[in-house]
Amino acid sequence: MVPHLVTALNGPINELEQRILESTPVIERWFRLEWMEHTPPLYSAVDIRNAGFKLAPVDTDLFPSGWNHLTPEMMPLAVQAAMAAIEKICPEARNLLLVPENTQDTFYLSNLAQLQRIFNQAGLHVRLGSLSNQIKEPTTIDLPGGESVTLEPLVRTQHRLMLKHFDPCTILLNNDLSAGVPGILEDLHEQYLLPPLHAGWATRRKHQHFKAYEEVAKRFGKLLDMDPWLINPLFNQCGEVNFNQAAGMDCLRTNVDALLNKIRRKYKEYGITDKPFVVIKPDNAIDNRRTLMLRDVKELDQLSDAAKADMTGRDSEQPVSEVIIQEGVLTNERINAAVAEPVVYMVDRYVVGGFYRVHAERRQDENLNAPGASFVPLAFEQSKQWPQPGTKPGASVPNRFYMYGVIGRLAMLAASYELEATDPNAEVYE
Repeated sequence: MVPHLVTALNGPINELEQRILESTPVIERWFRLEWMEHTPPLYSAVDIRNAGFKLAPVDTDLFPSGWNHLTPEMMPLAVQAAMAAIEKICPEARNLLLVPENTQDTFYLSNLAQLQRIFNQAGLHVRLGSLSNQIKEPTTIDLPGGESVTLEPLVRTQHRLMLKHFDPCTILLNNDLSAGVPGILEDLHEQYLLPPLHAGWATRRKHQHFKAYEEVAKRFGKLLDMDPWLINPLFNQCGEVNFNQAAGMDCLRTNVDALLNKIRRKYKEYGITDKPFVVIKPDNAIDNRRTLMLRDVKELDQLSDAAKADMTGRDSEQPVSEVIIQEGVLTNERINAAVAEPVVYMVDRYVVGGFYRVHAERRQDENLNAPGASFVPLAFEQSKQWPQPGTKPGASVPNRFYMYGVIGRLAMLAASYELEATDPNAEVYE
């Protein structure tokens, strides 16, 4: 269920891609065995950067929006994957309650309409239950494409969450819980709540995910006899940071300098002439657009007041107090000369589609998840376009989406490891 999609890159297949393509049977068997031991998240989306010499995930979203970017051709895959997921979780399910973010932004609501369509076609009655106190009765909102969605007030009994005259087997969160876990979602022992509450940003931390991904990358590297650094972004982490008050800056300086030195050694090993950089992000993903790009540790002492305010948070924003320092990965993707990066969408253990995030005003070493970004769906091609294993690099049509699907699934597997390790209800054996 990994589709071939046309990508912006049409150049020669590099060594990393060739290694992955030639190892397809080994890779797919390895994934099958992993899924026998670990449960994938119900759905996920992974931002990937392709530097040519390195291909790595830079963010994994366990409450993905943006489903409206998927093309109609991708829908059958999404529906089949949703069917497979529901059959495992609650085979007798008839009703699905979808709990969204507290926003009436029509772009986001279009994403809900697409999610509703996917699970409806998978054989479920799907309704939207809002956490907002403003929704006191069913409220229908018209969308730009002629569709509409209806938000309804949630009803909580002692052990169940439902709507009026609608009692679901499964509750699907499309809310990342960055503002905290509402009490109405707690202690639901009679229903499946997916993703689980500890997957939300109230408790989840990026460094935990990338620690799990590092383990996955090492195992995958051993499987393919390759350096795991080629698919793994190095990282460090600092807590108790306040950019305005200069708190925690010693931790930042030490870790930024150490990480840049590690990357420089790797660049030297592989003969890479680009200048390495690191990205500082909130560890709890308060806002993925609040980032700093640094090429030298001295730049920390030269931050503008505006940059400090962005990272610390203004009056209406949650403050950043914990950060992850991540190896910066260039992107060599281009669409109409604009810098782009692929985003891979998955349901259960299957890749179901994706799109490019494109930003005409950003460079290849900058964050593209910023105002002004646009989204270009990936389109299907016929199976005859699959690259032929065993051919020399460049002699066969590139199928970078298979490669991106592998990296996306590695990140999804890491999320499985992460959620198992952080599950507050997991049994501990001595």
